[in-house]
Amino acid sequence: MILEYAITAIVCLITAVVIQRIYKREQLAGAASLGSKGILWFGWAIFVWGFGALLNLMVVVGLEGSPNNKLLTYAGVCISLLNSLFILLSLPSIEYKGKPNMIVRFVARFSEREFISIYLGIIAMLIFVFFAASYQNEAISNSFIWLIDIPISIIVAFALLHALNRAFSHRNMRFMYLPSLALFVLIVIAVTHRIVPANRIPTFIDDASWKVLGTVTAISFKFLFILLFSILLYSWKFLSEKEEKQSHLEVTLLEKRQLEKINRQLLLANESHLDTIVKLKDELNQITEASKIELSERQKEVLGNLAVWGAQKSYTEIAEAMHISVDGFQAHVHQIKKVLKISGSGGKGQLIQYAQENDLLRYSTLKPHS
Repeated sequence: MILEYAITAIVCLITAVVIQRIYKREQLAGAASLGSKGILWFGWAIFVWGFGALLNLMVVVGLEGSPNNKLLTYAGVCISLLNSLFILLSLPSIEYKGKPNMIVRFVARFSEREFISIYLGIIAMLIFVFFAASYQNEAISNSFIWLIDIPISIIVAFALLHALNRAFSHRNMRFMYLPSLALFVLIVIAVTHRIVPANRIPTFIDDASWKVLGTVTAISFKFLFILLFSILLYSWKFLSEKEEKQSHLEVTLLEKRQLEKINRQLLLANESHLDTIVKLKDELNQITEASKIELSERQKEVLGNLAVWGAQKSYTEIAEAMHISVDGFQAHVHQIKKVLKISGSGGKGQLIQYAQENDLLRYSTLKPHS
């Protein structure tokens, strides 16, 4: 019994300190609130085990008290119930796919403060009834006092087994089913060990072996509990980092696709602009070429007169007014069309338009036709 207390106190208290440091580190690293809170409550569950074992060790060894003292049993029941509370609070933080079990859903329905208040309120009433009925009654054994803790411990063990198996399955660690089942069995054996009356023990097993069984199961399930939660903690950490990297990769790929889309749009816009630029260059070249057209003074006079009289007079009439032959006038017109690259039946109109647009009316030697 003393060996159980000593080992449990040392291991659990050291583990609790380590877990609290991990919690602080996760908080500083900005870990998810739900996951980090799970680490916090898991640490407190381990701490109360260590504190309970240390309390038993101080009473039994330091004060030379009896392990079967009723006050010590009351304290043990309270510590066990407090441990169950912290384990229940840690269960919603265990991540896995699928719908949580009924116990986890019930815990998650309330805030942490609300659930603690409800749990402590109900347990306080039950503890008062049990303690009031058993404290002055010597006929009531310690085994009866532990009955208040047994149902809650088994319910918590079942919820824990379900959550652990689902979590390990989510992490592709189905080989952890067996240790999880072993933890459940050890918890059931440990809590059952407390309620078997001492006078019934020799019927099945000798007293020494019974005590050894109790010590072994008590230490084993605590160690296995710490081990499974530690594995779960680091697998959760690894999974979170993996999911975070996957999330970063997906964001990067999405940004890449968006940039590629924008790049395609820019290329299309650039091609459209290039087409516009090419057209503008062509028009500019045409304007430049047009501006480079050089006409003789006689050709400018012909165009000016044509612009003044062309709408009302024929080539013959304009030629006679200019006192030149019709053939000479038409030769000038033909040469001007060749220079201006004008062809077709509408040549006369195009010549008039060109003369008007390029201010060639000032070269006209004929008075406007009245």
